Amino acid sequence: MRIIIINGPNLNLLGKREPEVYGNKTFEDYFSELQAKFKNVNLEYFQSNIEGELIGKIQETGFTYDGIILNAAAYTHTSVGIGDAIKGVKTPVVEVHISNTHKREDFRHVSYISSGAKGVILGFGLQSYDLAIESFL
Repeated sequence: MRIIIINGPNLNLLGKREPEVYGNKTFEDYFSELQAKFKNVNLEYFQSNIEGELIGKIQETGFTYDGIILNAAAYTHTSVGIGDAIKGVKTPVVEVHISNTHKREDFRHVSYISSGAKGVILGFGLQSYDLAIESFL
């Protein structure tokens, strides 16, 4: 099984950015833990702060991978383009958020991703990614 985790803007700052919301661990450290935990899954990781690069990666992997785990971060609430990319590919996408976006600012309550996603997991910290992987197994 081949799954890619695609993270959007500012998630490269995990471990530094708002630790009270996102925790103290870098995503790279956490990704190593995921790889050790899910040894039978070929896990890949991509992060970009650029909307077009995220769309490009969804299109590149969206016909050959078994699953996409997408944390589009702030683009979740603004990007019709990312939402359209998800609807345009065959690979199922699970939308993930580290925080419970419904407990945050009102603008974070809207997702342009959810309507094209297989499912949505939010509010379980980094464990949201574990749950997303489990959803493909």
